[in-house]
Amino acid sequence: MAASVSQQVGEERATRDDLAAAYRLIAFLGMDDGIYTHISARVPGADENFLINPFGLLFREVTASSLVKIDLEGKLLEPSDYEVNPAGFTIHSAIHAARPDALCVMHTHTIGGVAVSSLEDGLQPTNQWAFQFYDRVAYHEYEGLALDLDERARLVASLGPDKRCLILRNHGLLTIGRSVAEAFILMHNLERACRVQLAIQSSGQKVRGVPAEVCERTARQYERGGSSASQLDGIAREWKSFRRLLEAQIGSGYRQ
Repeated sequence: MAASVSQQVGEERATRDDLAAAYRLIAFLGMDDGIYTHISARVPGADENFLINPFGLLFREVTASSLVKIDLEGKLLEPSDYEVNPAGFTIHSAIHAARPDALCVMHTHTIGGVAVSSLEDGLQPTNQWAFQFYDRVAYHEYEGLALDLDERARLVASLGPDKRCLILRNHGLLTIGRSVAEAFILMHNLERACRVQLAIQSSGQKVRGVPAEVCERTARQYERGGSSASQLDGIAREWKSFRRLLEAQIGSGYRQ
């Protein structure tokens, strides 16, 4: 039993490190929105509990130990000087409760993401980053600030049982991952796909179309991890490179 508890503590520590790194990377890449938006991660070995940012800290201030641990009812499980963003609780509790594969849920308000979420046709297959998400993005209609717990059921219905990317209409982007790494890589690519689409549209030039079968083939290549043995192997490799970038730029203080 002691070994099991020790292992669980170690796994939670690793999850906290990854989650804090994701917050810092989102800030470093300019994808944060002050103290708003949120990233959560399920606590290893405790499916009903998850970690999320302390409401009031900038993403660049988040550390592994400052993350708040709550359950699916919003109960604080460890002492903290901070509350949880109510909208963050609504969105993240809904997805963690409904999707066992959602080990990490990431939500952003970026210029590119909010802009594309506000377009009638949403994300279009105009570039290689966008092909990754071909027919793999769900949409959820805007209902105002996500403060109404009744919206959780509708949010989950919009996401569906297998989609990993959700565009919140007139609001922003959301990704879910089987790891913090996967949620981050999906978000990074989804944001870039949105920014490229906006650049293309602002050029006024005609978009060169790509056949649907090629778009689908590309999406499947991404799912297979490109040149790696699996998608998760490829994601793990890329995540390590982002962690190295982060530590080279800001050090390892986020692990505190």
